Amino acid sequence: MTAIESVLVENRVFPPSDAAQQGARISGMQAYEALCREAESDFEGFWARLAREHVVWSRPFTRTLDDSRAPFYRWFDDGELNASANCLDKHLGTPVEHKTAIVFESDDGQVSRISYRELLERVARFANALRAQGIEKGDRVVIYMPMTVEGVVAMQACARIGATHSVVFGGFSAKALNERIIDAGAKAVVTANFQMRGGKEMPLKAIVDEAIAMGGCDTLRTVLVYRRTRTACTMVAGRDKTFEEALEGQSSECPPVAVEAEHPLFILYTSGSTGKPKGVQHATGGYLLWAHLTMLWTFDVRPQDVFWCTADIGWITGHTYVAYGPLAAGATQVIFEGVPTWPDAGRFWQMIERHKVSIFYTAPTAIRSLIKAAEADEKVHPARSDLSSLRIVGSVGEPINPEAWMWYWRNVGGERCPVVDTFWQTETGGHVITPLPGATPLVPGSCTLPLPGIAAAVVDETGKDMPHGAGGMLVIKRPWPAMIRTIWNDPERFRKSYFPEEMGGRIYLAGDGAVRSADRGYFRITGRIDDVLNVSGHRLGTMEIESALVAKTDLVAEAAVVGRPDELTGEAVCAFVVLKRPRPSGEEARQIANELRNWVAKEIGPIAKPKDIRFGENLPKTRSGKIMRRLLRSIAKGEAITQDTSTLENPAILEQLSEKN
Repeated sequence: MTAIESVLVENRVFPPSDAAQQGARISGMQAYEALCREAESDFEGFWARLAREHVVWSRPFTRTLDDSRAPFYRWFDDGELNASANCLDKHLGTPVEHKTAIVFESDDGQVSRISYRELLERVARFANALRAQGIEKGDRVVIYMPMTVEGVVAMQACARIGATHSVVFGGFSAKALNERIIDAGAKAVVTANFQMRGGKEMPLKAIVDEAIAMGGCDTLRTVLVYRRTRTACTMVAGRDKTFEEALEGQSSECPPVAVEAEHPLFILYTSGSTGKPKGVQHATGGYLLWAHLTMLWTFDVRPQDVFWCTADIGWITGHTYVAYGPLAAGATQVIFEGVPTWPDAGRFWQMIERHKVSIFYTAPTAIRSLIKAAEADEKVHPARSDLSSLRIVGSVGEPINPEAWMWYWRNVGGERCPVVDTFWQTETGGHVITPLPGATPLVPGSCTLPLPGIAAAVVDETGKDMPHGAGGMLVIKRPWPAMIRTIWNDPERFRKSYFPEEMGGRIYLAGDGAVRSADRGYFRITGRIDDVLNVSGHRLGTMEIESALVAKTDLVAEAAVVGRPDELTGEAVCAFVVLKRPRPSGEEARQIANELRNWVAKEIGPIAKPKDIRFGENLPKTRSGKIMRRLLRSIAKGEAITQDTSTLENPAILEQLSEKN
């Protein structure tokens, strides 16, 4: 697509079809605007109404919002509820009770189905097993699991007894897992012997053992192990139990424990601009409300729908739109263990046909990789599968470029399915800016407008609104129920990270740049404003990767990490490294680069591997010793250096760092 064609695509407008509007919960812009006006005119009344309509309360709340300790906002705080009961028990005695809750397709293509009643019984048994291990309300449980039904069961079981779960993505390293166990003060770890990805067994329990052996996990008492494959793993007597051992004799009834609305439902760690991951803490009541409500608004989910979100439960998308939202909405959902390119790159399209998926939600990185595969081999093109069951397709994790949007709309959505390009974050709990399929005219590459009740804006460094068409920082000016409550064990970092004093200390700073279109006021996300990269929808702190590199003390003296645009992953990690030996070249440089990539994978996880590693005798620094990362970003992008370099102590180093290995 040429630059001119790209501009034309970005300016195309696709109004909602008659089919999308028919029966939609929010049908037409007038209905959307009416909700926005309600939120504006009676902010607390708006949220109170929704919370009473969409959440089952054990004890009704009488206070909607307590902002007396802003930015530590509290919602519905004198009410009580249980998240698991809102996802499972509330369906008892309704047609949903015996409806399929989950269609599970394993890596090797085996399919199993579980009803809401069966899922409730499995959750209750696991909740009783946790209790038998001494897990109580308020305890923390780390979950390090494959993408299977058992992972969702473990999350729901924690919620059922009031334990706070912290799910760690199965691709993270032992060190990353160790840090999270320690920071959360976890009493138990739930894991599996192996996970299956692309026909291969990949260890999980061995990584848990390595993490614990690193020390500091003093609160940990129990490790529960799901036997995903027949391959044996090491079991530590007195600490480790298989699922079979833990579940033996446990009842399939477990009354849900009522917790306060502000009780921490989960902690989910995300990368920040410093090396230490942030434990994002979410409250039960507000989070659950938004998980349910966005299923109804953004996806317009209906009783007959088959919903498929391809995200792993280790990320926030897998929390909100796999483990909680679809179940709260009583939907049938698909859970997939494998990868989209195995046994071939037609897997997603074949599964949509096989399971008659009607709502499909995936990441731009996956879409771009599948575009590439389809262009190379027509046998895996979406046109080879029957996708007529689809009525809505969605995008999540990073901005989707207009070219990928158009391909998705044409080749997957059949030019009839609305594309819901959703913007949100771990910290927001659910969608905050997104089209509504029955209301919003779509523009490729734009996440369009905020949901009702979300006061999003684009501002300058002082919090002053920027005019439409001018870029700035994305903020949300009023609190909302699903927002982050604090950073676990670090309230001061929470305040400084998200509610800067220079903006008044009450406005949420998203950390992303944005611009609003001059004609419609539509939002377009322009990228991170802090030192956080978005690689395939995964947030990675540059400081975290730099710290991992310099931890290779026998080899690395200094390192700086920046991002560069990447056609497939959105952003790629580019590392500039100074070694404790002469600068290598040729084959030696390639070998050392591979050694460092593997080291970073071990320290953080494979997702953090630098795509580019360049070696220099030094880094570009000012005379005061500050690394000029803006110059490194230009080098990483392959741009000519046009910025002023007069303050550099060593300008000649730029030419050296421009050389690729």
